[in-house]
Amino acid sequence: ESTREPEEKLFRKEEELRLADRITCPSQFVLDSIPLEIRQKTPCQISSFGSPQCEPVDFERSPKTAILKLLFVGSMSQRKGLADLFEAMKLLKGEPVSLSILGQPSMPIDFYQKQFPDFELYPPCTNSKVREIMQQHDALVLPSIVEGRALVQQEALSCGLPIIVTLNSGGEDLVEEGITGHLVPIRSPEKIAEAISSMMANKKNRDLIQKLCQKKAREYTWEKYAQNIIDFNLSNYAQRLEIA
Repeated sequence: ESTREPEEKLFRKEEELRLADRITCPSQFVLDSIPLEIRQKTPCQISSFGSPQCEPVDFERSPKTAILKLLFVGSMSQRKGLADLFEAMKLLKGEPVSLSILGQPSMPIDFYQKQFPDFELYPPCTNSKVREIMQQHDALVLPSIVEGRALVQQEALSCGLPIIVTLNSGGEDLVEEGITGHLVPIRSPEKIAEAISSMMANKKNRDLIQKLCQKKAREYTWEKYAQNIIDFNLSNYAQRLEIA
């Protein structure tokens, strides 16, 4: 997928970057992906996306069983780390944990079931339905290998779900280790399994964690995102006037 883009497209991307006076990125991972020679010449900044509005968590409807209900949201591909999540679930065989997947298969469904048969599949749906499904689960797992800034991470936090994500998901700043979730290396089923086990052990603090996750989500607004970009570009404009 995005790791195998045509050379023509990659060339065009670099040309666009070279023409820029200022570059705004949604995450540290995206900033680090820009060629060093461009970063050294062109001012760059990070401005994180805003979160969806946090709605009151319905504690009566959300699950309170002994089973830790995990949710994966996104295209069913290894770009999102799905194979690593399957392997992690195999390592946890016999543990009180379940997996649901909300997304569009890239292959026939029996392909996935041969890798790991014990998951519930939700087809792509409206945003309101996604949020409803999120509130029926305990945590989001997204061990992506390549992302820009997966908005689903903030969507999950706004629904009160802690997250298990990689640095490459673009959400490193969203993770307060052991509170709003866990940061794991890419391609590491063992570390994913460890993070899931930690969440199982901490399930008794679930109501508090949900509130802290929503608090984290509220730190990110679209107003801040826009203002950061405006201020960044106005500083460039002011510098040009001084030079002139």
